Amino acid sequence: MMEKTWRWFGKKDKITLPMLRQIGVEGIVTALHEVPNGDIWTEEAINDLKSYIESYGLRWSVVESLPVCEAIKYAGPERDQLIENYKVSLANLGKCGVKTVCYNFMPVIDWVRTDLQHPWADGSSSLYFDRVRFAYFDTMILKRKGAEADYTEEELRKVAELDKVITEAEKDELIDSIIVKTQGFVNGNIKEGDKNPVAIFRNLLALYDGIDRAALRENMRYFLAAIMPVCEEYGVNMCVHPDDPPFQILGLPRIVTNEEDIAWFLNAVDNPHNGLTFCAGSLSAGEHNDTRELAKKFASRTHFVHLRSTAAMPGGNFIESSHLEGRGHVIDLIRIFGQIKPGLPMRVDHGRTMLGDEDKGYNAGYSFHGRMLALAQVEGMMAVVEDEMKRNIKVEY
Repeated sequence: MMEKTWRWFGKKDKITLPMLRQIGVEGIVTALHEVPNGDIWTEEAINDLKSYIESYGLRWSVVESLPVCEAIKYAGPERDQLIENYKVSLANLGKCGVKTVCYNFMPVIDWVRTDLQHPWADGSSSLYFDRVRFAYFDTMILKRKGAEADYTEEELRKVAELDKVITEAEKDELIDSIIVKTQGFVNGNIKEGDKNPVAIFRNLLALYDGIDRAALRENMRYFLAAIMPVCEEYGVNMCVHPDDPPFQILGLPRIVTNEEDIAWFLNAVDNPHNGLTFCAGSLSAGEHNDTRELAKKFASRTHFVHLRSTAAMPGGNFIESSHLEGRGHVIDLIRIFGQIKPGLPMRVDHGRTMLGDEDKGYNAGYSFHGRMLALAQVEGMMAVVEDEMKRNIKVEY
């Protein structure tokens, strides 16, 4: 049906490969996290990690991520050299037999949440996006020029009310949640321990002055056109991750947010190796997206699937819901991908924090017990769908 994979952060990850074997994981999603962005991944380093994974009876199924440097995205003077380095890394991955590469083309900031441990009634917690708190960060902490124009009068009124009661500790927590704890292990732009992350972040945003959607699209097309010959030669599939959340933020262009965006980049460089990471959570965070319709339309160009779900809440807020619920429609996605493109690598994405996960120092969103529960739920859904297919049961979705 789908290959059960798990995002693992390398040999220093507190969640070990023997633990993953015991809970039914088949493939590993990882990267050479110690290599600075833009440097070449050598065959020696790739084979070392690949052999380590295989020594535990698992396989390195997907690279997540081989980061695309900011200078490639905003077309800096070093862009062409960075693309050449990227091509060498892709070739080395292909030579070593690692053939699926997840990446993103989000400027400056990856996935955005305002609360990393939003409580549920049962005592667990999950990631949460509060639009007013995000607006507070943007207008009152970051003080981005022109930021107020991106919010309604009602939202700005609530920001002013929040400013009267928010504590310095809450402000620090908001900074950590938005630009530190969720970014360092993802894109390396800002890391825990940086003395003035807000100043660093402002400088990064400034790199995109004058870069609009059309310009960013052209830079993505330029990048994809440059690397596709290498992908063809070595059989490597590139799969871009949708923007998370799938709408414009911080004055930055976001160009993988909906059906029209996905169709654009697939057609801009129309090559089967240019594909999509279908992240049900990212896409479902936008009420304009129906994950089932998107899956049916783009399954043939999907190379990797992230299964999670979100629930939309009043005021533009959203929360990461149970994998059994929400707007992700996970069981229907399993039905669709199982029929159109069976065997895709799938990983459960962003589990709840529960049963002591909060004390283990895991990366935000990447708990052990929460993801283990999600994997069990998804495995159960896959078993149901496999039974439906064997019995030729037609299900409307």
